[in-house]
Amino acid sequence: MTLKPLDEPEVRQLVTEWYKDLDVHAPLVDLLPKVSDQGLEMRFPEATLHSVSEFEGWYEGVIRIFFDEVHALRELKITIPEGGSRADVKLVVNWEASRWNPPAAHSERLLIDAYQTWVVERSETSGLPVVTTYIVDKLQPLEGSVAL
Repeated sequence: MTLKPLDEPEVRQLVTEWYKDLDVHAPLVDLLPKVSDQGLEMRFPEATLHSVSEFEGWYEGVIRIFFDEVHALRELKITIPEGGSRADVKLVVNWEASRWNPPAAHSERLLIDAYQTWVVERSETSGLPVVTTYIVDKLQPLEGSVAL
């Protein structure tokens, strides 16, 4: 089966929808079609994940830690090499989130720019663009942020 080459608008849509889903703590059923079920690699500061089931566990954990999340895309560069079988994505997303550490009287606010590298490919199963590689390259705390 020959897969249609990727194009920039659909990769941009994947990135945009990803962060909207994270903001609202979307159910896994909405996120799972956006990640590859083969060859997945997701590198976060706290863990490296290699499967959909590992992603599920990570996601269920972080949505119980962080709330009032807002992701704002600051930079997005999509490069699609000739042939369109993959897209290389570099992005910077401003991430704001609250966290409560019991028994503290108040929650804390994180203000961070996250520099990331993604590889997006077309799923052989669904035909949709999916994340195959997701790397958090650097987290840059902003003024007023508590430590992660």
